[in-house]
Amino acid sequence: MPKFAANLTMLFNELPFLDRFQAAAEAGFKGVEYLFPYAFDKNELAERLQRHGLTQVLHNLPAGNWEGGERGIACHPDRVAEFRDGVGRAIDYATTLGCRQVNCLTGIVPAGVDADKVHATVVDNLRFAAGQLKAAGIHLLVEPINTFDIPGFYLHGTAQAIALLDEVGSDNLFVQHDIYHMQRMEGELANTIAKHLPRIAHMQIADNPGRNEPGTGEINYAWLFRFIDKLGYDGWIGCEYKPAAGTVAGLGWMKALAG
Repeated sequence: MPKFAANLTMLFNELPFLDRFQAAAEAGFKGVEYLFPYAFDKNELAERLQRHGLTQVLHNLPAGNWEGGERGIACHPDRVAEFRDGVGRAIDYATTLGCRQVNCLTGIVPAGVDADKVHATVVDNLRFAAGQLKAAGIHLLVEPINTFDIPGFYLHGTAQAIALLDEVGSDNLFVQHDIYHMQRMEGELANTIAKHLPRIAHMQIADNPGRNEPGTGEINYAWLFRFIDKLGYDGWIGCEYKPAAGTVAGLGWMKALAG
């Protein structure tokens, strides 16, 4: 059975954030992930993890003004210093939380900036971040995201992500494969995962359309989970979906599709 991590940004969101750790543990999750830890004291987060026997599976690098609509700054040539400062901050939190992988959201391409300059900025930033995180014993991930939900997002396909890994040339840079995003952008889920599995360090799930829990849409998750198991994937799978009718009420999919 896959190892599922509760995405606390999206699951149990009827509760105050710090109360979601207990709710995740009581629901049977052994791991958690979420977008950002930076609004909270790192030691308080670590205490919640320890209290409830949870593994911190993943969080993201700082991604700019999220509330203002920014979705990452790695592709912004005028914000390299801010990005690099964020790498240090992410290492500080991840080290305290025992988190062994951090994701980079590359961001929405800035208007009016030369495409080659944007690309070179992404490569340089990822090369820097991968090196810094490697020294701290933390993997760097990069995630393609669909351009229906986030128009203009720089990284939006698996082949593009693999080419980026090749160009950066670090053995500490991997793909975060979000099945929902890649179903929307390219389909061909099984063959793509099988082809690139050695370079995929983390997966996330939601069904399509609607981005609700598995079993509510077009993706055959019962088959796909068995397929991923047969491939030998032993990483975590983050449950990053919008519960259709409450988190706990919707958790039946886990036993039905992945039991």
